[in-house]
Amino acid sequence: MNKFRGLLLLMRPANIITAIADVLAGAAITGIWAQREHTLPPGIGWLCLSTIGLYGGGVVFNDVFDAELDRVERPERPIPSGVVRLQEAQLLGLILLLTGITAAFIASNLSGVIAILTAIGALVYNKWSKHQSLIGPLNMGLCRGLNLLLGISILPSAVPALGYLSLIPLVYIAAVTTISRGEVHGSSRTPLYLSAFLYLLVVLSVWTFGIYRHQALVTSLFLIGLVWMTGKPLLKAIAQPIGPNIGKAVKAGVIALILLNAAWAAAAGTLYVAIFILILLPISIALSKLFAVT
Repeated sequence: MNKFRGLLLLMRPANIITAIADVLAGAAITGIWAQREHTLPPGIGWLCLSTIGLYGGGVVFNDVFDAELDRVERPERPIPSGVVRLQEAQLLGLILLLTGITAAFIASNLSGVIAILTAIGALVYNKWSKHQSLIGPLNMGLCRGLNLLLGISILPSAVPALGYLSLIPLVYIAAVTTISRGEVHGSSRTPLYLSAFLYLLVVLSVWTFGIYRHQALVTSLFLIGLVWMTGKPLLKAIAQPIGPNIGKAVKAGVIALILLNAAWAAAAGTLYVAIFILILLPISIALSKLFAVT
């Protein structure tokens, strides 16, 4: 492994694609694409750059804070293997987070504030809360919720009216994070059943939003894909809750965020945005085969 590949591994490229999908979905929810008559809304590029920096920086610091543990459990990772020095990873993470915050402020002051909160949430999770059984999943979910809110902030006036929707990705990622607790040593079935219930809440919530926007049928198509992609590996993990099965369920949950975001865009009545988001799915899957997701 060379240093460049090591740095990319730290950033989780496949996951970053899902973060971009969050922002696109958030912007679609506001209806701004319809207002722009199918042209790119101003600021969307800056918000996409912002989420790349925020997510990339957040996952880099995940490995920074886990460096000692990874020397025992995952010695093949870039930092414990010596491919990337700890100081280099720290600098990369800092540059990415600052880039994310700066890009968000260029879009709007409100976006900048949301970016700062996201960066703080990621650092708190990496340093402390991921070791807490209840607070950890909620903290990680909060970061994803803020990422959707970052997309919604493309139309600052929409944040007070639609901000509550950011609770849905919070619940979704709380489910994925709960599953991931057994990724190394295996798990009991109880947290897996809990995650399945949380997934169901998410699907019903997005479908309800689609009904409200008179887009129930097209929203259902994307949600069926979401259920299939997350449900199949989760059922296998429930049947045999060993580390490798749980790892596959986590990977599917992360990448399937793209389907969730496509469903958001479809529910908002912007099918062409939903299709564009869906195109990101094979890209993320391809990257997940080259670079680890978890």
